[in-house]
Amino acid sequence: MIVVVWTDPAVSDLDCIHEYISRDAEVYADALVQDLFDAVDRLESFPLSGRVVPELNDNTTREVIVGSYRIIYDVSDETIRILSVLHGARQFPKH
Repeated sequence: MIVVVWTDPAVSDLDCIHEYISRDAEVYADALVQDLFDAVDRLESFPLSGRVVPELNDNTTREVIVGSYRIIYDVSDETIRILSVLHGARQFPKH
């Protein structure tokens, strides 16, 4: 079975997203974060279901789109590492 690991930056992204949205609508913030978790949970069964991140063109780094947000992750035979959750309007970070 594949294991999902949330990196510290990805957890921080979720916290910031929730905090920002909850200033106006806490119920919506809670629902959005739940939708993001649900999308990641589906990756356990379908790890290659996300598209290759266009900026990287690397088959092991993929993304799933949830609303306006991109969940960026690395996939290997045994592990999915959630790297970042970012708004689609934000510029993709160059490493």
